[in-house]
Amino acid sequence: MDVCIAEVAHAAAPPTIGSLLEAVTALLPAMQTRAAFHDMAASFPETDVAELRAAGALAAPVPRVFGGLGLGTEATGAPDLARLLRLVGRGNLVVGRVYEGHVNALRLVMRHGAPAQVRAAVADALAGELFAVWNTQASDAPLVLDGDRLHGAKVLATAAGHATRALVTADLPDGARQMILVRLAPGERADLSEWTARGMRGSATGRVTFDGMRAPASALIGGPDDYIRQPDFSGGAWRVLAVLAGGLDGLVEAFRTHLVGRRRDGDPHQQARAGRLFALQNTVRLWVTQAADIAEAGADDALIVAFTDLARGAVEAACVEAVSLVERSVGLHAFMRPEPVERITRDLETYLRQPAPDAALTGAARYFLRAALP
Repeated sequence: MDVCIAEVAHAAAPPTIGSLLEAVTALLPAMQTRAAFHDMAASFPETDVAELRAAGALAAPVPRVFGGLGLGTEATGAPDLARLLRLVGRGNLVVGRVYEGHVNALRLVMRHGAPAQVRAAVADALAGELFAVWNTQASDAPLVLDGDRLHGAKVLATAAGHATRALVTADLPDGARQMILVRLAPGERADLSEWTARGMRGSATGRVTFDGMRAPASALIGGPDDYIRQPDFSGGAWRVLAVLAGGLDGLVEAFRTHLVGRRRDGDPHQQARAGRLFALQNTVRLWVTQAADIAEAGADDALIVAFTDLARGAVEAACVEAVSLVERSVGLHAFMRPEPVERITRDLETYLRQPAPDAALTGAARYFLRAALP
């Protein structure tokens, strides 16, 4: 990343990682309270994003040489980024999903962008612009790049209408995909009517149509198929797992509050389920920690992909079992709004549905059948 530091306008001195984590922790109670409203109204958590912006979280992925903390864009920040993603996911999985997309987009620009593109993205992040990554093609109108014009749409685009910097992938004439960083005004080109999922209702996930939008050469990030280049493409999934770990933390917290508040915590059957739940929570934390360490420490590419894929399967299984335990313990209240347990289980189950879980697990199995576990 050959960029002159002096050419980037620095914002105010960034917080330390300790002060950032402390500030985000302080935001959690209000974030958890608002989560119920955003779920019922299917409304985007604007206030939560604004508070993360004010705390310095949106600028945190900016490399330290530019005045950020390097979280997600520098390998040394992996443990701290895992803690931050887990905290935000604990507050509200929807906000965690939005923030992980922001980090992912900035990472890709820092990794593949030209110096001028990096400078522009750094300035935008320091100014508080919200980034997103939109890769899923609309089956009826896949996004294509024809000359310097875009045609088609992206679907399952989180923060549609709210992200003002979106890294999208467009098909080229030869079938490869090109990353393009587009600038959008709030509400521009977004249609949320297709998002009818039972969970993650406030994520502003929808369809964004780009017909006629100009995509000059200065907006093209990296080369063809850089988006799916390994090990980053698969290895980066550890950040999603960290958000899921935070969601599980929130579920455990809501479960414990419910059980103790109703004085059911003395029942030995409830205690047995609670013990298993706490063990699953720690299992997920350990998987995420090790996946982050391996992915960001420069390990062998094949190991990064295989271990992250293995972690995906382990985290999914643990979260599914945790949801079952909580629902069995809480009973009918676990299915009634506005109980926090009900909302968190819906969000967790929805967000768990990441692409190609079976292929990820069998791919990891093929690797570890021939290689030693790390």
